[in-house]
Amino acid sequence: MAEQIANAGDGLDICFETFGDEGDPAMLLVMGLGTQMLGWPDAFCEQLAARGFLVIRYDNRDVGRSTHFSGHRPPTVKQLLRRDRTCAPYTLADMADDGMRVLDHLEIDHAHVVGVSMGGMIAQTMAARHPGRVLSLASIMSNTGHRWRGTPGLRAYPIFLRRPPRDLDAALDSAVATFRLIGSPEFPFDEAELRSVAERSYARGYDPAGAGRQLAAIIAAGDRTAEVATITAPTVVIHGTRDVMVRPSGGRATARAIEGAELVMIEGMGHDLPRDLWDRILGLVEANAARARTRHAAA
Repeated sequence: MAEQIANAGDGLDICFETFGDEGDPAMLLVMGLGTQMLGWPDAFCEQLAARGFLVIRYDNRDVGRSTHFSGHRPPTVKQLLRRDRTCAPYTLADMADDGMRVLDHLEIDHAHVVGVSMGGMIAQTMAARHPGRVLSLASIMSNTGHRWRGTPGLRAYPIFLRRPPRDLDAALDSAVATFRLIGSPEFPFDEAELRSVAERSYARGYDPAGAGRQLAAIIAAGDRTAEVATITAPTVVIHGTRDVMVRPSGGRATARAIEGAELVMIEGMGHDLPRDLWDRILGLVEANAARARTRHAAA
Protein backbone atom coordinates (compact mmCIF):
# COMPACT_ATOMS: atom_id res chain seq x y z
CA MET A 1 0.00 0.00 0.00
CA ALA A 2 1.20 3.55 -0.71
CA GLU A 3 2.66 5.64 2.08
CA GLN A 4 0.12 7.33 4.33
CA ILE A 5 0.21 9.97 7.05
CA ALA A 6 -1.20 9.53 10.55
CA ASN A 7 -1.88 12.75 12.41
CA ALA A 8 -0.52 12.17 15.90
CA GLY A 9 -1.77 15.46 17.36
CA ASP A 10 0.06 18.65 18.32
CA GLY A 11 1.08 19.16 14.70
CA LEU A 12 2.93 15.84 14.58
CA ASP A 13 2.57 13.63 11.50
CA ILE A 14 3.86 10.07 11.26
CA CYS A 15 4.41 8.52 7.84
CA PHE A 16 3.67 4.81 7.54
CA GLU A 17 3.11 2.01 5.06
CA THR A 18 1.38 -1.37 5.31
CA PHE A 19 1.94 -4.78 3.72
CA GLY A 20 -0.52 -7.66 3.70
CA ASP A 21 -4.15 -8.33 4.48
CA GLU A 22 -6.02 -5.93 6.77
CA GLY A 23 -7.79 -8.91 8.31
CA ASP A 24 -4.54 -10.43 9.61
CA PRO A 25 -3.04 -9.69 13.04
CA ALA A 26 -1.06 -6.46 13.02
CA MET A 27 2.70 -6.40 13.40
CA LEU A 28 4.28 -2.99 14.02
CA LEU A 29 7.93 -2.58 12.95
CA VAL A 30 10.00 0.09 14.73
CA MET A 31 13.28 1.18 13.17
CA GLY A 32 16.49 2.41 14.79
CA LEU A 33 18.49 5.58 15.22
CA GLY A 34 18.39 7.98 12.28
CA THR A 35 17.02 5.28 9.99
CA GLN A 36 13.85 5.59 7.96
CA MET A 37 11.26 2.86 7.68
CA LEU A 38 13.07 1.75 4.52
CA GLY A 39 15.53 0.13 6.92
CA TRP A 40 12.90 -2.62 7.01
CA PRO A 41 13.49 -3.89 3.45
CA ASP A 42 10.43 -4.20 1.21
CA ALA A 43 11.09 -7.91 0.66
CA PHE A 44 11.49 -8.50 4.41
CA CYS A 45 8.08 -6.90 5.03
CA GLU A 46 6.50 -8.86 2.20
CA GLN A 47 7.85 -12.15 3.55
CA LEU A 48 6.57 -11.31 7.03
CA ALA A 49 3.15 -10.43 5.60
CA ALA A 50 3.12 -13.77 3.76
CA ARG A 51 3.34 -15.47 7.15
CA GLY A 52 -0.09 -14.08 8.03
CA PHE A 53 0.45 -10.57 9.41
CA LEU A 54 -0.61 -7.05 8.50
CA VAL A 55 2.85 -5.49 8.59
CA ILE A 56 3.13 -1.79 9.45
CA ARG A 57 6.41 0.08 9.12
CA TYR A 58 6.75 3.78 9.87
CA ASP A 59 9.18 6.68 10.05
CA ASN A 60 9.96 7.66 13.62
CA ARG A 61 9.65 11.37 14.33
CA ASP A 62 12.65 13.34 13.02
CA VAL A 63 13.37 11.04 10.05
CA GLY A 64 11.97 10.52 6.57
CA ARG A 65 8.53 11.94 5.94
CA SER A 66 7.42 12.17 9.56
CA THR A 67 7.58 15.52 11.36
CA HIS A 68 11.08 16.88 11.95
CA PHE A 69 11.84 18.90 15.08
CA SER A 70 13.97 21.39 13.19
CA GLY A 71 13.29 24.14 15.71
CA HIS A 72 15.44 22.28 18.25
CA ARG A 73 19.19 22.15 17.89
CA PRO A 74 20.76 18.69 17.95
CA PRO A 75 22.93 17.96 21.01
CA THR A 76 26.58 18.89 20.93
CA VAL A 77 29.32 16.28 21.30
CA LYS A 78 30.02 17.71 24.76
CA GLN A 79 26.38 17.29 25.81
CA LEU A 80 26.38 13.70 24.54
CA LEU A 81 29.59 12.84 26.37
CA ARG A 82 28.19 14.38 29.58
CA ARG A 83 24.94 12.45 29.00
CA ASP A 84 23.10 15.75 29.40
CA ARG A 85 19.39 14.93 29.58
CA THR A 86 18.31 18.55 29.12
CA CYS A 87 19.23 18.54 25.42
CA ALA A 88 16.38 16.18 24.43
CA PRO A 89 13.28 17.84 22.87
CA TYR A 90 11.29 14.61 23.36
CA THR A 91 11.57 11.21 25.02
CA LEU A 92 11.51 7.54 24.08
CA ALA A 93 8.05 7.45 25.68
CA ASP A 94 6.91 10.13 23.21
CA MET A 95 8.30 8.03 20.37
CA ALA A 96 6.48 4.96 21.71
CA ASP A 97 3.25 6.97 21.75
CA ASP A 98 3.82 7.81 18.08
CA GLY A 99 3.60 4.11 17.20
CA MET A 100 0.41 3.77 19.22
CA ARG A 101 -1.08 6.69 17.29
CA VAL A 102 -0.34 4.92 14.02
CA LEU A 103 -2.37 1.99 15.36
CA ASP A 104 -5.11 4.41 16.41
CA HIS A 105 -5.18 5.86 12.89
CA LEU A 106 -5.64 2.36 11.50
CA GLU A 107 -8.26 1.56 14.18
CA ILE A 108 -6.15 -1.31 15.47
CA ASP A 109 -6.50 -2.09 19.17
CA HIS A 110 -3.39 -4.23 19.61
CA ALA A 111 -0.41 -5.49 17.66
CA HIS A 112 2.72 -7.58 17.80
CA VAL A 113 5.70 -5.22 18.02
CA VAL A 114 9.20 -5.69 16.61
CA GLY A 115 12.00 -3.17 17.14
CA VAL A 116 15.66 -3.00 16.20
CA SER A 117 18.35 -0.99 18.02
CA MET A 118 16.73 2.28 19.18
CA GLY A 119 13.53 0.80 17.76
CA GLY A 120 13.97 -2.04 20.25
CA MET A 121 14.10 0.52 23.05
CA ILE A 122 10.93 2.15 21.73
CA ALA A 123 9.25 -1.25 21.37
CA GLN A 124 10.19 -2.13 24.96
CA THR A 125 8.68 1.16 26.08
CA MET A 126 5.48 0.37 24.19
CA ALA A 127 5.24 -3.04 25.87
CA ALA A 128 5.88 -1.57 29.32
CA ARG A 129 3.61 1.46 29.05
CA HIS A 130 0.86 0.06 26.82
CA PRO A 131 0.64 -3.58 27.94
CA GLY A 132 -2.92 -3.98 26.75
CA ARG A 133 -1.97 -3.09 23.20
CA VAL A 134 1.25 -5.10 22.72
CA LEU A 135 0.53 -8.77 22.01
CA SER A 136 4.16 -9.82 21.75
CA LEU A 137 7.57 -8.16 21.69
CA ALA A 138 10.64 -8.90 19.59
CA SER A 139 13.60 -6.82 20.76
CA ILE A 140 16.47 -7.05 18.26
CA MET A 141 20.05 -5.75 18.77
CA SER A 142 18.90 -3.45 21.56
CA ASN A 143 19.46 -2.81 25.29
CA THR A 144 17.85 -1.56 28.51
CA GLY A 145 19.81 1.66 28.77
CA HIS A 146 22.06 0.26 31.51
CA ARG A 147 25.23 2.35 31.66
CA TRP A 148 27.55 -0.63 31.13
CA ARG A 149 25.39 -3.11 29.18
CA GLY A 150 25.04 -2.95 25.43
CA THR A 151 27.19 0.14 25.00
CA PRO A 152 29.00 0.72 21.68
CA GLY A 153 32.42 -0.82 21.18
CA LEU A 154 35.33 1.56 20.73
CA ARG A 155 35.34 0.92 16.97
CA ALA A 156 31.84 2.40 16.70
CA TYR A 157 32.49 5.76 18.38
CA PRO A 158 33.82 7.53 15.25
CA ILE A 159 30.34 7.11 13.73
CA PHE A 160 28.94 9.49 16.34
CA LEU A 161 31.75 12.01 15.97
CA ARG A 162 32.12 12.34 12.19
CA ARG A 163 30.72 15.36 10.35
CA PRO A 164 27.44 14.71 8.52
CA PRO A 165 27.77 14.31 4.73
CA ARG A 166 26.76 17.37 2.75
CA ASP A 167 25.58 15.82 -0.53
CA LEU A 168 24.11 12.63 -1.97
CA ASP A 169 27.36 10.97 -3.01
CA ALA A 170 28.95 11.61 0.36
CA ALA A 171 25.83 10.34 2.14
CA LEU A 172 25.89 7.09 0.15
CA ASP A 173 29.60 6.60 0.83
CA SER A 174 29.01 7.28 4.53
CA ALA A 175 26.22 4.68 4.69
CA VAL A 176 28.45 2.07 3.08
CA ALA A 177 31.36 2.88 5.43
CA THR A 178 29.08 2.74 8.47
CA PHE A 179 27.60 -0.66 7.68
CA ARG A 180 30.93 -2.13 6.68
CA LEU A 181 31.99 -1.23 10.22
CA ILE A 182 28.92 -2.32 12.18
CA GLY A 183 27.38 -4.94 9.89
CA SER A 184 27.57 -8.72 10.09
CA PRO A 185 31.15 -9.77 9.26
CA GLU A 186 30.26 -13.41 8.65
CA PHE A 187 27.51 -12.75 6.12
CA PRO A 188 27.57 -11.27 2.58
CA PHE A 189 27.58 -7.47 2.37
CA ASP A 190 25.21 -6.22 -0.35
CA GLU A 191 26.64 -2.81 -1.17
CA ALA A 192 24.38 -2.23 -4.17
CA GLU A 193 21.23 -2.80 -2.10
CA LEU A 194 22.52 -0.58 0.70
CA ARG A 195 23.28 2.24 -1.73
CA SER A 196 19.81 1.89 -3.24
CA VAL A 197 18.10 2.18 0.15
CA ALA A 198 20.37 5.07 1.17
CA GLU A 199 19.56 6.91 -2.07
CA ARG A 200 15.81 6.44 -1.56
CA SER A 201 16.18 7.63 2.03
CA TYR A 202 18.11 10.73 0.95
CA ALA A 203 15.34 11.64 -1.49
CA ARG A 204 12.60 11.12 1.12
CA GLY A 205 14.11 13.43 3.75
CA TYR A 206 17.80 13.77 4.59
CA ASP A 207 18.28 15.32 8.05
CA PRO A 208 21.35 14.26 10.07
CA ALA A 209 20.29 16.63 12.87
CA GLY A 210 17.23 14.44 13.45
CA ALA A 211 19.43 11.51 14.40
CA GLY A 212 21.16 13.72 16.96
CA ARG A 213 17.84 14.63 18.56
CA GLN A 214 16.85 10.95 18.65
CA LEU A 215 20.16 10.12 20.31
CA ALA A 216 19.40 12.77 22.93
CA ALA A 217 16.08 11.00 23.63
CA ILE A 218 17.97 7.74 24.25
CA ILE A 219 20.35 9.46 26.66
CA ALA A 220 17.48 11.24 28.44
CA ALA A 221 15.76 7.88 29.05
CA GLY A 222 18.69 6.66 31.16
CA ASP A 223 18.60 3.17 32.63
CA ARG A 224 15.21 1.65 31.77
CA THR A 225 15.83 -1.75 33.39
CA ALA A 226 13.16 -1.34 36.07
CA GLU A 227 10.55 -0.37 33.49
CA VAL A 228 11.59 -3.15 31.11
CA ALA A 229 11.15 -5.62 33.98
CA THR A 230 7.41 -4.83 34.05
CA ILE A 231 6.88 -6.22 30.53
CA THR A 232 4.50 -9.16 30.50
CA ALA A 233 4.07 -9.75 26.75
CA PRO A 234 5.74 -12.88 25.33
CA THR A 235 9.20 -11.68 24.36
CA VAL A 236 12.03 -12.87 22.16
CA VAL A 237 15.36 -11.06 22.37
CA ILE A 238 17.57 -11.44 19.30
CA HIS A 239 21.17 -10.27 19.23
CA GLY A 240 24.28 -10.85 17.15
CA THR A 241 27.51 -12.09 18.67
CA ARG A 242 29.49 -9.64 16.50
CA ASP A 243 27.51 -6.47 17.21
CA VAL A 244 29.87 -3.53 17.81
CA MET A 245 27.17 -0.84 17.96
CA VAL A 246 25.11 -2.42 20.74
CA ARG A 247 27.37 -5.02 22.23
CA PRO A 248 25.89 -8.45 23.03
CA SER A 249 25.66 -7.67 26.75
CA GLY A 250 22.70 -5.42 25.81
CA GLY A 251 20.68 -8.36 24.55
CA ARG A 252 21.56 -10.50 27.53
CA ALA A 253 20.57 -7.70 29.93
CA THR A 254 17.23 -7.26 28.13
CA ALA A 255 16.42 -10.97 28.36
CA ARG A 256 17.36 -11.07 32.03
CA ALA A 257 15.09 -8.14 32.80
CA ILE A 258 11.95 -9.64 31.20
CA GLU A 259 10.49 -12.66 32.93
CA GLY A 260 10.15 -15.60 30.54
CA ALA A 261 11.95 -13.89 27.66
CA GLU A 262 13.66 -16.12 25.10
CA LEU A 263 17.23 -15.06 24.30
CA VAL A 264 18.63 -15.97 20.88
CA MET A 265 22.25 -15.07 20.17
CA ILE A 266 23.04 -15.37 16.46
CA GLU A 267 26.62 -16.26 15.68
CA GLY A 268 28.33 -13.85 13.30
CA MET A 269 25.50 -11.31 13.19
CA GLY A 270 26.38 -7.65 13.65
CA HIS A 271 24.20 -4.55 13.80
CA ASP A 272 22.11 -5.12 10.68
CA LEU A 273 19.61 -7.52 9.12
CA PRO A 274 21.57 -9.59 6.59
CA ARG A 275 19.37 -11.28 4.00
CA ASP A 276 20.84 -14.69 4.80
CA LEU A 277 19.33 -14.42 8.30
CA TRP A 278 15.84 -13.27 7.33
CA ASP A 279 14.28 -16.74 7.46
CA ARG A 280 15.67 -17.33 10.93
CA ILE A 281 14.66 -13.92 12.27
CA LEU A 282 11.20 -14.10 10.71
CA GLY A 283 10.73 -17.58 12.14
CA LEU A 284 11.65 -16.39 15.63
CA VAL A 285 9.28 -13.41 15.38
CA GLU A 286 6.46 -15.63 14.08
CA ALA A 287 7.00 -18.25 16.81
CA ASN A 288 6.96 -15.57 19.48
CA ALA A 289 3.69 -14.20 18.10
CA ALA A 290 2.28 -17.73 18.27
CA ARG A 291 3.18 -17.81 21.99
CA ALA A 292 0.96 -14.76 22.42
CA ARG A 293 -1.92 -16.44 20.59
CA THR A 294 -1.54 -19.55 22.76
CA ARG A 295 -1.56 -17.44 25.92
CA HIS A 296 -4.62 -15.51 24.75
CA ALA A 297 -6.51 -18.73 23.93
CA ALA A 298 -5.72 -20.16 27.37
CA ALA A 299 -6.84 -17.02 29.20
